[in-house]
Amino acid sequence: MTGVEGDPRVRELRGAVARLRRQLAVLPGDLMDRAAADDELAALDAMVSHGLPEVPRLRRSLLLIAGAVGSVSALSLALTEVREGIDRFGELPRTG
Repeated sequence: MTGVEGDPRVRELRGAVARLRRQLAVLPGDLMDRAAADDELAALDAMVSHGLPEVPRLRRSLLLIAGAVGSVSALSLALTEVREGIDRFGELPRTG
């Protein structure tokens, strides 16, 4: 494997995204923003599948996903794994 496929950050993030998508799919009950979360997870997976993504775009996706599923405790661990995967691409700039 070479390039993006050989980057462990890509594999880890894609795995975390896949786990969250699976958990979201089997989540019982009505989640108002389920479609929005699933769409953004698909976009996130596509971003990391087609080259090294821009960190600000990854973080924007995380905010959208967290806004859609953040209050669902059953998804908190999988959401944390996605956040940690995104963090591996670059830390937030320090201020002050």
